[in-house]
Amino acid sequence: MSKPHILQVGPYPEWDEVPLNEAFTVHRYFDAADKARFLAEVGPSVKGIATRGELGANRAMIEACPGLEVVSVYGVGFDAVDLAACRERGVRVTNTPDVLTNDVADLGVAMMLCLSRGMIGAESWVKDGSWATQGLYPLKRRVWGRRAGVLGLGRIGYEVAKRLKGFDLEIAYSDVEPKSYASEWEFVADPVALAARSDFLFVTLAASAATRHIVGREVISALGAEGMLVNISRASNIDEEALLEALENRTLGSAALDVFEGEPALNPRFLALDNVLLQPHHASGTIETRKAMGKLVRDNLAAHFAGEPLLTPVL
Repeated sequence: MSKPHILQVGPYPEWDEVPLNEAFTVHRYFDAADKARFLAEVGPSVKGIATRGELGANRAMIEACPGLEVVSVYGVGFDAVDLAACRERGVRVTNTPDVLTNDVADLGVAMMLCLSRGMIGAESWVKDGSWATQGLYPLKRRVWGRRAGVLGLGRIGYEVAKRLKGFDLEIAYSDVEPKSYASEWEFVADPVALAARSDFLFVTLAASAATRHIVGREVISALGAEGMLVNISRASNIDEEALLEALENRTLGSAALDVFEGEPALNPRFLALDNVLLQPHHASGTIETRKAMGKLVRDNLAAHFAGEPLLTPVL
C-alpha cells in the first residue's frame, strides 16, 4: 500500500522527522531552491500539508495541490493558513492545542517576572563587575499585589490567570463574554478599560481578522507609563508601530514580547530599547511539549487518511 504524499513546509526536530518520513512520502518544501517549480512538480501528488503555525499554508500553496485533503499545523495558531481557500476545497485543518498551553502560560508569567525585576540586567551587573565596582543593582518594581489584565481568557489566558493568582495579583479579563469558569475574576468587556485598570496586560487571545491590532494606540495609552505589555499570542494582535512609538517615548512603561511582525527579522527599533524583553517565539519551546506537538501533527494526519475522526479539528 502506497503512503500518502505530504508537503512539509518547514523543518521539524529529528524526533518528528523520522516517524513522519516512516509514515508518509514527504516532500520537503523548505529545502527547495525554486519553490514555485517544486510545487508545480510535486503539488499534484500531495494529499496533506504538514506545516508550522507561523508558516501556515497560503492560497497559492493550497491551489498548487489540487488533491489536497488536510492541513496539519504544528502549533495552536492557524492564522497563517488560508482558511477560506481550504473551505472552498473541502480541505480539513488541524492544530495542536492543549499540549502547549501550560508552557506558553509559564513563559508569559516568567517574562513578567523577569522584566519587572530586571533580571537580565541584574545578571549583567554581576558578570561585568558592576556589583563589585558600583554596588547594589538599581531598584525595580514588585509584582505581587498589583493588577493584571488578561486579554483573551481561552485555554492559555486561563492558565496565565491561574498562575497570576499565586502572586496575589488582582485579576481581570476581557473576552467576547464573561466566562462561567472565571467567576472569581472581574470581567471587563472593553480592552481599553481593561488596560486602564492594569499594571500588567497579557495578550493571550487567538489571532483573526477581527483581533488585528486590537492592542492599538488607545489600549497602549490606557496601559500607560507604568504599565507592562506581555504578548504571547500573535504579533498581528498588536499595532507594532504604535507600540514602538510608545516605548520610545516612554508613554508605555515596558513590553515583554515573544512574537513579532516579520519574525525573525523583527523591526530593528526594538533592539535599541532598554525597556523591553525580547524572546525568539519560543513559548512552547520545551522538549516535552514539542514532542507532544509533533505526535499530534502526525496523529491527525494518520487519523484523516485512515478515515477516522480528527483529534483536534479547526475546519
